[in-house]
Amino acid sequence: MKDVMLSPRAKAAVRLALDEDLWSVDGRGAAGDSRCDATGMSRPLWCDATSEALVDPDAVATGEIYSKGTGCVVAGATVAKAVMKAVDPKIKVTILKPDGSVVKPKETILTFRGKARSILAAERTALNFMQRMCATATLAKKFVDATKKYGTLILDTRKTTPGLRVFEKYAVTCGGGTNHRMGMYDRVLMKDNHRRLWKGGDPDQLDQAVVAARKAFPKLDVEVEVESLRACESALKAKPEWIMLDNMSCADMKKCVKMCKGISKTEASGGITLERAKEVAATGVTAISLGCLTHSAGSIDLSLEWKVV
Repeated sequence: MKDVMLSPRAKAAVRLALDEDLWSVDGRGAAGDSRCDATGMSRPLWCDATSEALVDPDAVATGEIYSKGTGCVVAGATVAKAVMKAVDPKIKVTILKPDGSVVKPKETILTFRGKARSILAAERTALNFMQRMCATATLAKKFVDATKKYGTLILDTRKTTPGLRVFEKYAVTCGGGTNHRMGMYDRVLMKDNHRRLWKGGDPDQLDQAVVAARKAFPKLDVEVEVESLRACESALKAKPEWIMLDNMSCADMKKCVKMCKGISKTEASGGITLERAKEVAATGVTAISLGCLTHSAGSIDLSLEWKVV
């Protein structure tokens, strides 16, 4: 599992989040401006007005971040570290429980030490990233555990928060899930609206749509969403890499899985709940895709405890 903070998109998103919270105006500069600190290094000109007004610039803070609930899967520890380092490179952050770890209540995930003003400026943004990412990872693990017996892949979708997809999809992998396509550029996925625009949506000509897609993008996997056995049979003629079984009964899924065996991988989709996941996995599908992992996970209750020393 590669650290999400190696991604240029992640680095840009951290900077944007800090700009949003610490944007400096009224003679102090504007977001994107920079100044040199005591080491001569250029850093953003950000402002935490309350801390600058009330907190001694030489005060030092030390503390930790931990989960208050049970079964929390850590995701975003390196993001929190990056947030703190972006505010002040001199903050020392030690990650005790790396991303993907399962922690008990009040078990320390990471510790920090640095100037109090810097910690105050960074703490909410760091927690905002971690709380959402931990929630996604924890929910993903619940689905992974529920379907482990069948070896079913748990996939995410493109139903992500705009601008935060790289974090949310990374969090899914922290929980043991697998990333589906990252965007519309790395796989051909014909959904219902594409089918309707392909020769009037004729379910008997889906194989021709697969051929056309392969001709246009020969290096990409091709996936076709189907909602009936008839459409599945049609698509299979051209042997797409994946067939998505959308909103099908488990009985029809079993029939499609049997048809697709040795030809195409199968993906079950369509509002599948945690309670139903095991039943769906038992049909033999290769994977289950779940929009809820990223659009409905909510936030995990994390606490940042610290003191001035």
